[in-house]
Amino acid sequence: MTLGFSPFLPWSFLAVLAAVMVLIAAFAFWRRIRGAWIRALAALCLLAALANPVFMQEDRDQLSTIVPVIVDRSQSQQTPERIKMTNNALAALKDRLAQFPRIEPRFVDAKDPAEAESPSTRLFAALHTAIADVPPARIGGAIFLTDGQIHDIPGVNQALGFDAPIHGLITGHADEFDRRIEVVRAPRFGIVNEDQQLTFRVVDDGKSPGGSAPVTVRMNGDEIATLQATPGQEIPLSFKVPRAGNNVLEFSVPELPGEVTSTNNRTVQLIEGIRQNMRVLLISGEPHSGERAWRNLLKSDASIDLVHFTILRPPDKQDGTPVNELSLIAFPTRELFVDKINDFDLIVFDRYQDRANVLPMLYYDYIAQYVQNGGALLVAAGPEHASESSIALTPLSSVLPAAPTGQMIEKPFYPRLSDEGKKHPVTRGLDGADQEPPHWGRWFRSVDVEPPQGQTVMVGADNHPLLVLNRVGQGRVAMLLSDQGWLWARGFEGGGPHVSLYRRIAHWLLKEPALEEEALTATASGRNLQITRQTLGDNPGNATIKYPSGRTETVPLTQSEPGLYRAEKHMDEIGLFQIANGNLTTLVHVGAVDAPEFKAMISTTDTLKPLADKTKGLVTRVASNGGGVTVPPILPVRGAVRSADDQRLTIRMTDETVLKGINTLPLFAGFAGLAALLFVFAATWWREGR
Repeated sequence: MTLGFSPFLPWSFLAVLAAVMVLIAAFAFWRRIRGAWIRALAALCLLAALANPVFMQEDRDQLSTIVPVIVDRSQSQQTPERIKMTNNALAALKDRLAQFPRIEPRFVDAKDPAEAESPSTRLFAALHTAIADVPPARIGGAIFLTDGQIHDIPGVNQALGFDAPIHGLITGHADEFDRRIEVVRAPRFGIVNEDQQLTFRVVDDGKSPGGSAPVTVRMNGDEIATLQATPGQEIPLSFKVPRAGNNVLEFSVPELPGEVTSTNNRTVQLIEGIRQNMRVLLISGEPHSGERAWRNLLKSDASIDLVHFTILRPPDKQDGTPVNELSLIAFPTRELFVDKINDFDLIVFDRYQDRANVLPMLYYDYIAQYVQNGGALLVAAGPEHASESSIALTPLSSVLPAAPTGQMIEKPFYPRLSDEGKKHPVTRGLDGADQEPPHWGRWFRSVDVEPPQGQTVMVGADNHPLLVLNRVGQGRVAMLLSDQGWLWARGFEGGGPHVSLYRRIAHWLLKEPALEEEALTATASGRNLQITRQTLGDNPGNATIKYPSGRTETVPLTQSEPGLYRAEKHMDEIGLFQIANGNLTTLVHVGAVDAPEFKAMISTTDTLKPLADKTKGLVTRVASNGGGVTVPPILPVRGAVRSADDQRLTIRMTDETVLKGINTLPLFAGFAGLAALLFVFAATWWREGR
């Protein structure tokens, strides 16, 4: 209760009036006038009445003590055991706090940032956000329910913004163990079929079981090595990039009993394969208008080393002319098809015919073996393919997908995509193919063939095969059954997409991953996962996503183009995902490979201990000996916390209050004040009357 004033007159007037009254009273006391003290008392009461003294009493309520509870929901906490332990401990903690009405808990689930590519456990950032609107004096303490793997812990001498205990309730067990594998150094690019070097290591966190760890290495799903690795020791690996484009190098180590998680037992390294120089052997038969189109296309690519021969002088034509006077050379058949045949990435026969036995029959068998063992062969056929000197009548026929009937189809036609061709990545989406007739120039002849093997992706007159693609053994063969492609190159009737078509054929023959007929690929951009399924069949159905945490999810694949199905999803986890559709699987890493969340997965009390010791807090594990959880009781403390309690969670109770209202009592208001004034003035009159 306090005393205040609410004067009826200005304070300056009251001050002058008080001065006059003091002078009069002093004069009266000096002259010893009778009744001076009564007159002074009456003047004082009048002055007090004009000053209007008021007693004020504040009505206040005690404020609650704010206790933020930060629950770690980061990815390292998403193992089944820790999820259960966290939920049970949180329920027990809520029951403990509910016993104290003046404690107001604020529960915050701290998750990885939705867009972070390299997420980390930032519990103190969540704490500061939770108490941003709270005065420091009202904070009674902070409780962290976590595995201890926190990546934004402030320094011991760094200000927290409040003076209250920091407590840690740690999930997990004290003797945890986790094995992980990581790539230390690796190239981002590699030249195809050349040796590359990479370094990896196996790391044991916690109590290591010792011994070596078997590491399986796979390249694009195929096992290439099995190594024994000593935990903590860097292991070098030599490998070759098998193809151009994206290559996935996967490392895996078996899961051990009692491991915290198997999420980090696998890792991948993406390596972009680059062809340094692609060697192409182009063999042309008799000169024709289309020969220049093939040569110009292959010569325009700086990454192609082209070896081009046109057969003008058969080997049996020996006329005794001195070698130094010859303008033509004999065809080096043995050097090309025996000694160096495996040095070529692609062999192209352009209107070639076996006239005058330029190649011995045995060499055609070598070419067939080259294809069977993984080589690539392109046959651009013309009228000679329907003649008696056709290469289809040699041992090369064992790898050719289409056998000629001996007839030519001589009529103008628009090359069209077949139903398979609309889905095949070699021909899908060619400019002008989506119109009827196609927005291309016409061709005028093609080779008639028996029903071909493989995929007929383009058709000519009367739907006869025009472009046939086939896999033979480990290699690939393409047959273009017309020599009229040069009309597109010359712009006849508007031309056509000959450059795109020829390049796609060559890249498919060279096994470019983007042109695989049946393929499942996945890429990540930030936290977004894109799944692409290429197929020549019908709808492939749903894709199954296996998360790093072990849970699975099914997503529908939606057709975006003929033969191409896609799905896109924003992921709430980071790490190595496995995508499956039918008998196809692929791996993709979402987020940064070196994200702090996977650097250490074992629980620990060491990270929070220094800060808890400084603030008189408690760090303890919630796991009990019986397999359940135990949460310490709450200890409310008035005033500053002077010492830590190793059995209870100390909470500093706040003394802060909130003002609800003020009760006032004027001393000279109403009958009491009037009676006092009348009394003193009556006493003055009584004294004057004596």
